[in-house]
Amino acid sequence: MLKRYKPYTPGTRQLIIVDKSSLLKSSPNKQLSRGLPKSSGRNNRGRITVFHRGGGNKRKYRFLDSKTNFNNVIVESIEYDPNRSGFIALIRTKKVNQFKNFKSYILASDGLKVGDTINNDSNLNNIGQIIRIKDVPIGVTLFNIELEPNKGFKLCRAAGTFASLLKKDFNLGYGLLSLPSGKRVVISLNCRGMIGRVSNLDHSSRVLGKAGRSRWLGKRPVVRGVAMNTIDHPHGGGRGKTKGGRPSVTPWGRLTKGKPTRIAKHFKRRNTILNKFINS
Repeated sequence: MLKRYKPYTPGTRQLIIVDKSSLLKSSPNKQLSRGLPKSSGRNNRGRITVFHRGGGNKRKYRFLDSKTNFNNVIVESIEYDPNRSGFIALIRTKKVNQFKNFKSYILASDGLKVGDTINNDSNLNNIGQIIRIKDVPIGVTLFNIELEPNKGFKLCRAAGTFASLLKKDFNLGYGLLSLPSGKRVVISLNCRGMIGRVSNLDHSSRVLGKAGRSRWLGKRPVVRGVAMNTIDHPHGGGRGKTKGGRPSVTPWGRLTKGKPTRIAKHFKRRNTILNKFINS
């Protein structure tokens, strides 16, 4: 749900943010979070490898459990996470152990509420439950999906994203998923996923309203290449305003628009049987 403001100031004139009134107001669980040091886009040698990052408000990092097979757990709270676009859920076991309840953070699905129960059985009872691909009917939407069995959730973790199961082949032991980008990926039927889609569907519809709000998020300004000198960028130089006169490139001359920047090794299937499985 989106929240709009009356234009009392220039910063609130265009401001549209996600309404977080239903989320937990208190601090995150102490045992499941820690202070997050700022790297400002620098690697272990002090060189900037991710540009336009720096500053911003202090954050605490919440540890998400991506390997445990949760069964018969109850949702204790839905919380905001400054490090992710989707919301997170604090879950605990129903049965009290000898010392204390087991608690953990997971990625919250859309529609998940406080007090809901999450299971990992093969029955599609509720949203947010963990289930193996082999037990999912064709056409069901999934998020927080594994690439390899029991190696942790990797796919469809951004706000509002989900994947659809297109095909299953029990002889080969693989399933075919359609990702939000349109790419199709083949994964093992023993991989796990969660039913539904990631929470915070309105994340992409927000309007920050002013440059300062971007700085609060740790985003620094981006300077256009055509506004630079020739020595600083391939698009720079010229008399007056120019369009660059060449395809859009990075400061080091590599194509930057319309070309994939990386292809995960899990998506590069050289096996002809699997390629036929994808294209059929």
